[in-house]
Amino acid sequence: MAATFSIGIDLGTTNSVLAAIPLGVEGASIEVLSVPQLTAPATVEGRPLLPSFLYLGTPEEVAQDAFRLPWGSPSAAVGEWARRQGAEVPTRTVSGAKSWLTHSRVDRRQPILPWNAPAEVTKISPVEASRRYLEHLLSAWAQSHPEAPIQEQQVVLTVPASFDAVARELTREAALQAGLPENFILLEEPQAAFYAWLANPTQSWRKLVREGDVVAICDVGGGTTDLTLISVAQENGELVLQRVAVGNHILVGGDNMDLALAQLAQARFAEKGVALDAWQSVALWHACRAAKETLLAPDGPSTCPVTVLGRGRRLIGGSISVDLTREEVVSVLTEGFFPPGSLQARPVRRPQSGFKELGLPYESDPAVTRHLSHFLNQQSGVRPTRVLFNGGVFKSEFFRRRVLEAVAGWYGATPESLELPHNQDFDLAVARGAAYYGRAKLEKGIRIRGGAPRSYYVGIEATGLAIPGIVRPLRHLCVVPRDMEEGTELDIPSDTIGLLTGEQAEFRFFSSLTRRDAPGTIVTHATEDEIQETSPLVATLPAAAGGETDFVPVRFQVRLTELGVLELWCVSTVSEDRWKLEFSVRDEG
Repeated sequence: MAATFSIGIDLGTTNSVLAAIPLGVEGASIEVLSVPQLTAPATVEGRPLLPSFLYLGTPEEVAQDAFRLPWGSPSAAVGEWARRQGAEVPTRTVSGAKSWLTHSRVDRRQPILPWNAPAEVTKISPVEASRRYLEHLLSAWAQSHPEAPIQEQQVVLTVPASFDAVARELTREAALQAGLPENFILLEEPQAAFYAWLANPTQSWRKLVREGDVVAICDVGGGTTDLTLISVAQENGELVLQRVAVGNHILVGGDNMDLALAQLAQARFAEKGVALDAWQSVALWHACRAAKETLLAPDGPSTCPVTVLGRGRRLIGGSISVDLTREEVVSVLTEGFFPPGSLQARPVRRPQSGFKELGLPYESDPAVTRHLSHFLNQQSGVRPTRVLFNGGVFKSEFFRRRVLEAVAGWYGATPESLELPHNQDFDLAVARGAAYYGRAKLEKGIRIRGGAPRSYYVGIEATGLAIPGIVRPLRHLCVVPRDMEEGTELDIPSDTIGLLTGEQAEFRFFSSLTRRDAPGTIVTHATEDEIQETSPLVATLPAAAGGETDFVPVRFQVRLTELGVLELWCVSTVSEDRWKLEFSVRDEG
């Protein structure tokens, strides 16, 4: 059956959203699904935002059917109440699963979350957590639209532009397990935010940008910062859009700001002679999030109390609180996260401890403006002329203004000339834009041109005499140039390479957001900033036709399919044998 809806899903670090638009209906608007979820024990309400938190209940709670929803009785709670449980029972609450999908130093298919939970908690993997969030959204859709099965719809799922090939593939794996159709599309989140801007019926985007403009999309959400540049050109009298650069995956966002305010509040409690325990500190973090949103609202008060439950003998059942002021919150957050600086400023790298707890690779420098200046300074003369904001952090005009002032200072512009009218709702824009894109793809609407967002390399071990304690150097052979178009094939020019067959081997892959090497280029010296390793692939390739279990001389061919999968073919130079390695590098449909 033909699809009747284009569905956009924002699988966010902090919140997830589902939006849909009817297909083939003139003037149809994009609607955001109200998602039923537990908001308190035994209380189910519909909300447009599904917080990306999962509470793993105790055996008693599961036995008592404590998480019942309109469509069944899951063994865990997802959504608003699960988020609140993060303050009450952090050891049973999964958060940040999306960021764990990018962490190559852990096995993301293994049960590791909640991180550092005690042995009695049955953990789940980041992939499993992502699957459960998506299953909840799909169940809500099925209940609301039983006439439109998800498998028959056009579905667009968003991922950060900074996700590498492995993180995208893990997201795809979770999505298929949750029940998305095989032909669903992955779309970069900043592009989705831009599509939401294009879809605004109250403005004509062609009057707001012109040929030669470069739009910097600055997306700062709850857990991550995502940066993208989109250029505006003209072909045959029509404006066309091209994604020209994406930034690294930066683990800085609203959560960092909430924690900074929690440190401020904790100092206030200390002044009163109150020392908070670990449980109260987590609760304080969540309370500071609410205080921040209250104080920074356009009509927010000048002060707001921050309250946590008491834990001492005299405070059991009571509470303790301190006041934060609007002025000090603005000062702490703008100076700490949006400080002024030059275009040459780089994120500060503080001295590393020899020992460190394992966990997410959080940034040591929380200054968004320094991450932005570093990203822009890497773009070889490409400079932004307009700025589009997205992400919950930019609900506050203070932060938008600070970024505009910084960019204006770097390029000799004025803040007023840079800012594009922002999306009506930062929390919903990515899902709305994804739904709009799905319809544009089917109905030939305006689309942002892309291609592979990174250059990709394979690691080739150099030959040489064996020396005790010395590892042979690894060279990086470029097999996919940045911006390679989907649906294209390449023969990679190179010397003959030896391929190990017939026994287990580790194949190492690398990528770069900044280098633009031609296919076949050998890179022998590159900094970690230039080329980063993705997760290696361990596999046993079938032995060659002659049965040899040794290195077979091969050359490489690559094909980037229409579905965004990179097929790396190892073609024997001495026989008809061919071997294929593949992983997803898709950035959009």
